[in-house]
Amino acid sequence: MAPFDRAELDEMVQRWVDENKRCEALGDWKPLAEMYTEDATYGWNYGPKDDFMAVGRDEIRDLALGQEMDGLEGWEYPYQQFVIDDRSGDVIGFWKQVSERTRDDGTHYQVTGIGGSWFRYGGNFQWSWQRDFFDFGNVSSLFLEMITNNAMSDGMNARIQRATSGRLPGWYPVGKAPVSLW
Repeated sequence: MAPFDRAELDEMVQRWVDENKRCEALGDWKPLAEMYTEDATYGWNYGPKDDFMAVGRDEIRDLALGQEMDGLEGWEYPYQQFVIDDRSGDVIGFWKQVSERTRDDGTHYQVTGIGGSWFRYGGNFQWSWQRDFFDFGNVSSLFLEMITNNAMSDGMNARIQRATSGRLPGWYPVGKAPVSLW
């Protein structure tokens, strides 16, 4: 018998997907923080120089789901597929990153390549750990295209301004975060 109940993991994934959709519609991802344990960690790498890490539910709410998602209102992250390991409690979800903004030809601005999240289940319908992965080159290319085409929302422009004004809370030089990506 596996250490994690498969039906419970399946229900966790469905709860996660449902809450993501709700938060996307609100344009506010902070309510997702309740789906993490109090001591959970959430991080990602952003290219050759920077890592992001939020430690604890409050930082996840304020930094990962607040500061880092601020300006991404109107973006959706539809999950395409999940891989669930009931032996380890690991779940990998593959998602797209799609803007509500469209090009002249009517297609949505969308990050190409694969994006995803690697979760570890902590019980009680909460994640204890999350690491995101995405193609930094494709993200950079899309944002440059959107800037060039004047397709950035005011929120996205403000987000870029914040990010280029100095190191924000939660951002660390590669390998210097308080918790390892691994």
